[in-house]
Amino acid sequence: MAATYVKDSTSASAAPKQPDTGTARPRARRFLDWLSAFCFTLPALLLFAALVLAPILYALYVSLFNWGGFGAPSDYVGLDNYSRLLRDPVFLGDLWRGLLLVLFSVGVQLPFALGMAVLLNQKLRGRALYRMLFFAPYVLSEVITGVLFSMIFAPDAGPADKALGSVGLDGLGGLWFADQDHVLPTLFLVMTWKYFGFHMMLYLAGLQGIPAELHEAARIDGAGAWQRFRHITLPLLGPTLRISVFLSVIGAIQLFDLVWVVTQGGPDHTSETMAVTMFQFGFKRYQIGYASAISIAMFLISLVFALLYQRTVLRRDTEGALTTMRASR
Repeated sequence: MAATYVKDSTSASAAPKQPDTGTARPRARRFLDWLSAFCFTLPALLLFAALVLAPILYALYVSLFNWGGFGAPSDYVGLDNYSRLLRDPVFLGDLWRGLLLVLFSVGVQLPFALGMAVLLNQKLRGRALYRMLFFAPYVLSEVITGVLFSMIFAPDAGPADKALGSVGLDGLGGLWFADQDHVLPTLFLVMTWKYFGFHMMLYLAGLQGIPAELHEAARIDGAGAWQRFRHITLPLLGPTLRISVFLSVIGAIQLFDLVWVVTQGGPDHTSETMAVTMFQFGFKRYQIGYASAISIAMFLISLVFALLYQRTVLRRDTEGALTTMRASR
């Protein structure tokens, strides 16, 4: 019996081992999945490289030269254009005005859009018509909006001045876009009219995704309207609010066309933004190198904000979305 056991065990140990196909198949399948994903995303990656990365790299290269846009860049100045940015009072003013527009947008425009969304989420007669009317300005192009409000706020002859004069408030009218103290608030009023409808529709979509049973249960427990809004609506609307704030800040940093049509940055640079200053130096004064430095500064400001916002604010939303995707597989 002992000899037989030894013989059997020896023959079993001497038998060749079969390859473990259980682990080889998942590896091959994962490789095929990655290869398929790469092949499908390759056209998008090529377009992104050609239309986004290449212009950024070229702008970075041009910003190192004192170049007027004709011929090849040859007058290498290194980082002089960037040091000039830090000494330029117009660019520093652009940063301050951009910060003001961001604060106005986040502190005034978005709460107004949220209030309108909460109102139009109620059972009101004709609410579909109101939604369409409030969203309609966003459909208009910035050029049309700029021309329209240039006519509305025209000094003395515009409908705004005439309306104020008809109720005895002539002193409130006047040089809306031509006065240094009034141009930025008036411009922000136009921006609010143009863009609040977009954010309102975002909030409406988020509000309609909140289960009505939660509000009904809170109402039965005695919670008032403000308590329901604070403890149910706002927390569940958080992802939509965070995306809305992100889009509003990035839009304020890159604002150009509306300002250019209405004021072209005047009077005396008091309504200029970074994009308007970049256009002025690049296409009016033919200082392409300095304009490229401004564009790189805009890109870096937007990139740093996006990364920090993603890291600190949107991280929980992204992790929640990834967890949901993994659970659904």
